[in-house]
Amino acid sequence: MIRTRGERARRREWIRRADPRWRDVGLTVLVQSAVSMPFVVPRAQDLPPADWPSYAMTTLGVLPLVWRRRAPVAVLVAVLVVGGVYKLTLDGPGQPLPYAGLIAFYTVALRCTARVRLGVGLFTAVAVAVSVGWNTGTARELLFTLFVSVAAYALGRLQYTRQAYTRAVEARAAELERANRIEAEQAAARERARIAREMHDILSHAVSIMIVQAEAGPVAVRRAPERAEAAFDAIAGTGREAMAQLRSMLGVLRAEESAPRRPQPGVEELAGLLERVRGSGLEVSYERTGEVRALPAALETTVHRVVQEALTNVVKHARASRAAVRLDYGSRALTVSVTDDGRGPGAPSGGHGLIGIRERAAAHGGTAECGRGPGGRGFRVRVTLVDG
Repeated sequence: MIRTRGERARRREWIRRADPRWRDVGLTVLVQSAVSMPFVVPRAQDLPPADWPSYAMTTLGVLPLVWRRRAPVAVLVAVLVVGGVYKLTLDGPGQPLPYAGLIAFYTVALRCTARVRLGVGLFTAVAVAVSVGWNTGTARELLFTLFVSVAAYALGRLQYTRQAYTRAVEARAAELERANRIEAEQAAARERARIAREMHDILSHAVSIMIVQAEAGPVAVRRAPERAEAAFDAIAGTGREAMAQLRSMLGVLRAEESAPRRPQPGVEELAGLLERVRGSGLEVSYERTGEVRALPAALETTVHRVVQEALTNVVKHARASRAAVRLDYGSRALTVSVTDDGRGPGAPSGGHGLIGIRERAAAHGGTAECGRGPGGRGFRVRVTLVDG
């Protein structure tokens, strides 16, 4: 059966995450199957007999591998001792390779410290020399046994390096995942704050203008009916404009293809904003100084929202008759100031409005100052925004 790359990867992941104790049991069974071969394959008459005591002793030399991860040195010593006892007391079938000893030595190389590995290596070298001397005493057997022992040790150290690298990569991936999650949460929080500012500015401005016009409506009906009609028209126009901006914003949030799309208001839309404010009875002047130039869209939206919020506070709290809006285009900065002749900073700040203005200024590397106007009269909001 041909497995796809994804199936092979899932299988490797399943094996990696399996309980190590069951993997050790499986390895022990595999080694037991290998050492059982000389006992089940027919043997020549001149070879040692494959009897049950020899098979039991061979099994006893394999069984400690079940605990190789928990006590690698003790398992290696147990395997070597059982092998020595087998050689001295029984004349059973030999094995092509000392499977259990090599796996135990590999485990020591994989899991033990350098000092332990050095001591175990010296002990194993002595054990190999004694075993070869007791068996054939030939250089061929000695070199072969040393070679396979060194190979098992080298494989253990390579596996240790691979596991350390894998752990480092996984730790780095987990760290990046945490960093990305934190960044995503921070981005979501910033976006929520931005949307809250936008909705606050839209609703606060529209509702303030509508309240002022609605309060003036009954008076106008009694004294100047023609002005009452204009007041009601202003209320309707302001409401429609607020609803259009809210629909546009909510449509973007819902990602609806059919939702109306319109650009965020900028400097050019200030004229309409000021006209609506004038409809509330506040006299508003507008001036631009310096070299007027095109600004980035985000900066233009910030300018519009700053002026909108500042004028909303004037209408709601200042009891002013006049306000002045000024844009000063510098070489690398734009200064927006809104000044009124009202009650001054003793008036309420209008909730989160001034906080939102400061946040908008900080988002463009600028500053916001709020306090008494020139000569200590009225109130002034002065915002500097970095352009470029």
